[in-house]
Amino acid sequence: MAKGKVAAAAENGGTPVSEYQARRARVLKELGANGGQVGLVLAGDGAPPLAGFWQPSSHFAYLTGIKEEQGAAVLFDPGHEDPKKRCVLFLKPLNPELEAWDGYREEISQALKDRTGFETVMRTGALPRMLTAALRVRKKAACLHAFAVYDGPVSPDLAVFRKVSERVPGVSIVDQTDLLNGLRAVKSRHEVGLVEKALAATAKGYEAITRTLRPGVTEKAVQRAAEAAFIEGGGSGPAYNSIVGSGKNATVLHYMMNTAVCRAGELLVVDAGAAFEGYCADITRTYPVSGKFTSEQREMYELVLDAQEAAIAAVKPGRYMHEVDGAARKVFEKAGVADRFIHGIGHQLGMEVHDVTPEGPLREGMIITIEPGLYFPGRSGGAMGIRIEDDVLVTSSGGKNLSKMIPKSVKDVEAALR
Repeated sequence: MAKGKVAAAAENGGTPVSEYQARRARVLKELGANGGQVGLVLAGDGAPPLAGFWQPSSHFAYLTGIKEEQGAAVLFDPGHEDPKKRCVLFLKPLNPELEAWDGYREEISQALKDRTGFETVMRTGALPRMLTAALRVRKKAACLHAFAVYDGPVSPDLAVFRKVSERVPGVSIVDQTDLLNGLRAVKSRHEVGLVEKALAATAKGYEAITRTLRPGVTEKAVQRAAEAAFIEGGGSGPAYNSIVGSGKNATVLHYMMNTAVCRAGELLVVDAGAAFEGYCADITRTYPVSGKFTSEQREMYELVLDAQEAAIAAVKPGRYMHEVDGAARKVFEKAGVADRFIHGIGHQLGMEVHDVTPEGPLREGMIITIEPGLYFPGRSGGAMGIRIEDDVLVTSSGGKNLSKMIPKSVKDVEAALR
């Protein structure tokens, strides 16, 4: 039988099946060490959208590599007497009529188990029975999905556990939401390599930007040039909605209309990155539309660059992000412009552009963004926004800039635009 959706997705980006197995083994070990807690990770459900693609929860994708199985789930039961049933993959039943619309799926077989690395694969019809049986004995349900704020929808595993607890006396529900966050935040060598490939494609996009930008060109033309180059450079497309803002639009942090004309004398902020096999790049550069910074633009630009370099130098295992933020903020405070830095210094990066963030300090293997900026929307000489962002790997000796190949010094930016 030809490979189905599960098989193709499980071979995501050349990630070996053994890596997914190791991730699941880490979860099992942690749940087992906490009294044999039962965990459930759900892919999520819903029909494929007409624009874009259906995507599973990032926790499910991280643990399985499977990206096209709506309604799938992984059950962790480290206390099960049968080792083959301590980590079980559940897939929805086959539905040939529906699959004629959305894509054919394969039967459960040994070949499918080998490709996904699960010893036991079952249909979702068996999940309620197995989960209930596990919690009758273990009595502890561990929430792995992130909790929602109080006015948001209840997280999916908590919703399921509540239903079970209404039917099985004595079941307690505990918070293990930081478990997968912590595992995902520390990247393996393979994951770092995927981010680096996303960055290589992103670099091609920024080369295209410098070839395209000139007075009179539209923000949309710059966006299209970058995103086309992301794909030509080996990426799968943009990792998020590209921000391309000139003039006053450069002072809007999440400006996404990208419809204005870039005018002489303005600065253009481009915040865009490519994706590669499920991993993201996130880069921001600021360009003078006319090809050369004015003296005032140059002064503020170099101030932002100094703040960024101070923040990168502050990146170390054991440091907190607020300490890294403080290093950049001190530069702005000394220059008397700290009020114009209106956001935080950065965030975790990985399978999501704003990736999961565990509690605690930075750890070796994390990838974070460092992105200080200054914004002057009401400036008398015309609005001016400046942001510079790089993706930084936390190593034992400090921060390693993974995106330094994308020009950012005044000299290099003006040379690229020439």
